[in-house]
Amino acid sequence: MALSPLAGFGLIPSETSFDRARALLVLSDGTVFEGKSFGAKGETIGEVVFNTSMTGYQEILTDPSYRGQIVTMTYTQIGNYGVNSEDIESLGGPKVEGFIVKEYLDFPSNWRAENCSVHPRQPAKNNTVRSLSDYLRKHRIVCIEGIDTRALTRHLRDCGSQLGIISTGDLNPESLLKKIRKHPGIVGIDLVKEVTSGKAYSWKERVWKWRENIKVSKSQSIKVSECRSLKDSDALLLSHSDTISKKVVVYDFGVKFSILRNLVDAGFDVTVVPAKTPAEEVLGMNPDGIVLSNGPGDPEAVTYAIENTKKLIGKKPILGICLGHQLLGLAFGGKTYKLKFGHHGGNHPVMDLATEKVEITSQNHNFCVDIKGLKGQIKLTHKNLYDGTEEGMRHVELPVFSVQYHPEAGPGPNDASYIFKRFKETVGGKVW
Repeated sequence: MALSPLAGFGLIPSETSFDRARALLVLSDGTVFEGKSFGAKGETIGEVVFNTSMTGYQEILTDPSYRGQIVTMTYTQIGNYGVNSEDIESLGGPKVEGFIVKEYLDFPSNWRAENCSVHPRQPAKNNTVRSLSDYLRKHRIVCIEGIDTRALTRHLRDCGSQLGIISTGDLNPESLLKKIRKHPGIVGIDLVKEVTSGKAYSWKERVWKWRENIKVSKSQSIKVSECRSLKDSDALLLSHSDTISKKVVVYDFGVKFSILRNLVDAGFDVTVVPAKTPAEEVLGMNPDGIVLSNGPGDPEAVTYAIENTKKLIGKKPILGICLGHQLLGLAFGGKTYKLKFGHHGGNHPVMDLATEKVEITSQNHNFCVDIKGLKGQIKLTHKNLYDGTEEGMRHVELPVFSVQYHPEAGPGPNDASYIFKRFKETVGGKVW
């Protein structure tokens, strides 16, 4: 069915069979979708984007890079494996402004589903299954299901990402459109300050390993506790006193826990600091390397991070990831530009120009660095094979490099995890 413009308020009808409250999604260009509410009741406004991942909705919901955005899942069935306390990528619950799905499944069926109201690094008190809707309602995330997400995705690809509002109360499209037009959007807005940590902390967890060779007789069932990923009691929290020799400081612009786990796996002693930590303070910690993390929004709005990055360049080896990559580009005197509908998902092919190997990457960004404006300081290292955009760069002389995508990919393809090893080698003095 064709999309309906606001003129006449034609609605794209819901196809859900759930008996839920009516909800509307209105875009800033006047397009209106009708669906059903799940999660919290109320209203939410954000930039509407789409994510092409088939799994990992909990990691997506808790990714701080989605602050200010309403996420549309292109995969049709969402909620089928519930939620758990292990797959959270940040403290404080979901970071998205809202959530849009085709078909929400309210009856999770997965042995990992559990009560997710606890701290993500502490085991749940029991194995009470909680649905995704329960989780979103607890964290006051307004959602809509039952709309034609394929039509919405095509519209965003054709017309670009735009502001939208989900409402379960005010169901007047004209009234909702007025609310959208009063919203400042995300361009020029510092969203990092909303997701960064309030204080510095040390991180010890490694990438999770799974138990193997569990022997079960025909008359014996596997207990959930025997199938869980390795946690504290299984020596997951390791000091690495025999292997760690390098210290790294991570600027938290909205860092994902998977990045920290991969750094520990690579052999780093990891300390995370808030986004506004002065460069002088970080250098005073005498780290062997510095990581500029991922994060949400417009990089040009995070002026304090750009200034701190300028002071760090040339002093220590630096790795930038996603927003950190963009901040490096700006610190070198370059420019960033906004993509039409961004890159969000786990299926983006990127070529490593040094090896000419193609890796499938996980991505989440709306802005991109214009490397051509960096006047030869920077060499392009990675290129997106979908649209030709820049995906990685390194300084021609200094031990500084960055990637636009997410090498930790939690969850997602592991093709790019070598980036952490490459950073360890760079810190060790290797030139590549």
